Amino acid sequence: MSLMKYEVEKITGTIARMNRDDLTKEILQFDGRFKLDFSENYLSQLSLEKLRHILLAAKLQQMQAN
Repeated sequence: MSLMKYEVEKITGTIARMNRDDLTKEILQFDGRFKLDFSENYLSQLSLEKLRHILLAAKLQQMQAN
């Protein structure tokens, strides 16, 4: 298994186990080369799946930048 595939699977697994509070905190505190600009109020209205999608997309994009 390639290192990239392993890292993607690791990140995906970690995000899949996160609860709403942890997902929200990670999104609000995301420190990447780009800023995620979501309010806590907006994030509280999203489903867990959408929160997971946002965080996964941000982390995968960050991986590609490195």
